[in-house]
Amino acid sequence: MAHKKGQGSVKNGRDSNAKHRGVKKYAGETVTTGSIIIVQCGTKWHPGANVKRARNDFLFAMCDGTVYFSSEGRKVNVKPMEIAV
Repeated sequence: MAHKKGQGSVKNGRDSNAKHRGVKKYAGETVTTGSIIIVQCGTKWHPGANVKRARNDFLFAMCDGTVYFSSEGRKVNVKPMEIAV
């Protein structure tokens, strides 16, 4: 009889890489055109004014401005920056 157990397969020997999802720009922060505001899977947050949804459900700014959130429908909006003349 062997005194040591044979090398068996490990069932729990894996771990996935972090996906770094969540809110990247919070309310009151300024963003530039194309800046990613939220990284998400599915539509937990929906695009509002001056925000678009990418094919991978990321939300990004369509213009330079300030981020703000609205409670109805969990929408993310960007208030455009006033252009000084």
